[in-house]
Amino acid sequence: MNEPGIQHIPATMQKMASLLAGSEIERYSVVSMFSGCGGMDLGFIGGFEFGSRHFDRLPFEVAWANDFNKRACETYELNLRHKIHAGCVSEMFDTLPASADVVIGGFPCQDVSINGRGSAENGERTILYKVMIEAIRQLEPRVFVAENVPGLYSRRTFYEQMTADFGALAGYRITEHVLTASDYGVPQRRKRLFIVGVDGDEPFEPPEHESYQITTGEALGDLEGVPEDATISHVWSKAAVSPEQGNRHLRRDEPATTIRAEHHGNIQWHYSLPRRISLREAARLQSFPDDFSFSGGMRETERQIGNAVPPVLAWHVARSVGDWLDAARL
Repeated sequence: MNEPGIQHIPATMQKMASLLAGSEIERYSVVSMFSGCGGMDLGFIGGFEFGSRHFDRLPFEVAWANDFNKRACETYELNLRHKIHAGCVSEMFDTLPASADVVIGGFPCQDVSINGRGSAENGERTILYKVMIEAIRQLEPRVFVAENVPGLYSRRTFYEQMTADFGALAGYRITEHVLTASDYGVPQRRKRLFIVGVDGDEPFEPPEHESYQITTGEALGDLEGVPEDATISHVWSKAAVSPEQGNRHLRRDEPATTIRAEHHGNIQWHYSLPRRISLREAARLQSFPDDFSFSGGMRETERQIGNAVPPVLAWHVARSVGDWLDAARL
C-alpha cells in the first residue's frame, strides 16, 4: 500500500518549537558531530511533518552540535533553533558537555563513496571517525550511532581498521546495519551504514520496515506546475546533459535514486518535465519538511541536502535508540 503523496507545503517548525518548549517527557541528551544542516538531529528530535504523516516528538534533546561548514551551521540554527559550534571538530573538544546519553554523527564519506575520491584510509575527511571515537571515550554515552556509506565495505583495509577502532571502545556491544531509506518512508533508495554501539548486554535492534514506499511521483507531483520560486528553494540547475549520473532520469512510479552531495549541478532529471529537479524537490526526496529553509546559494544548498541523513530515516533509527534506552532503565 502506498502512503498518500505530499499535497502542500505545511508549516511545522513553529509546532516543533512549541513541542520542544512545552513537552514534559524525560529526555536523553545528545551530542551531535558532523551535524551538517541538521537532518539527523531533526530526526532524533522529531515533532515534524513529512507528506501526510506527523513524526512524533522523541525523547531526545541535542545538547551540543558541530559542523565545519559555515552555511550548513546557519541552516542548522535557522531550523533547529539552537546553537551549533562552527569549525573544526578536533578544536572544539573544550566546549563539549561533561557527559551525554547518546553520541551521533555522520562522519564525512566522500573519500569512500562510490562517486568519491576513493582514498579511504588516506582521505583527510573519512578518518574523522577517529575524532568521534575520542568523543565517545570522553563522554561515555549509553549509545552511539555512526552513519556512513556502505561503500566502506569495498575499502576492505580501511573498513577493517575502522571497525577494529570502534570495537576497541571498552564496554560497548557493537552492531552494523545497512538500511535503505525507501524502506522507512523516504522517497529515495538511499542506502546507509549505521554502526551502533550500546553500553549493555542487549544488542540494538534496527527499526522495522514500513509497510509502504513513497514514489517520486507521489513526493513531487504537486510541484509539477509550480514555477521557480526562490522563497521555497524551488529553483533548479540549468546544467546541460552530462554523462553517467548527471544524465539519470527519475521514474514517477519508483522511489528516487540517491541524491548526491557533490553533483555540481548535474542532479537527476525530473521524471516528466524537461529540467533537472529543484532544490525543494531534492529536499523532498531526502524527507525534509517543506518549511525547512536553507542558507546559501544553489551549490551550497545542493551540498547540504545531499550530505544530510534523511530526517525520516533518522527518526526511525532514533525511535529504536529510545526503545533500547527505555528498556535498559527497567
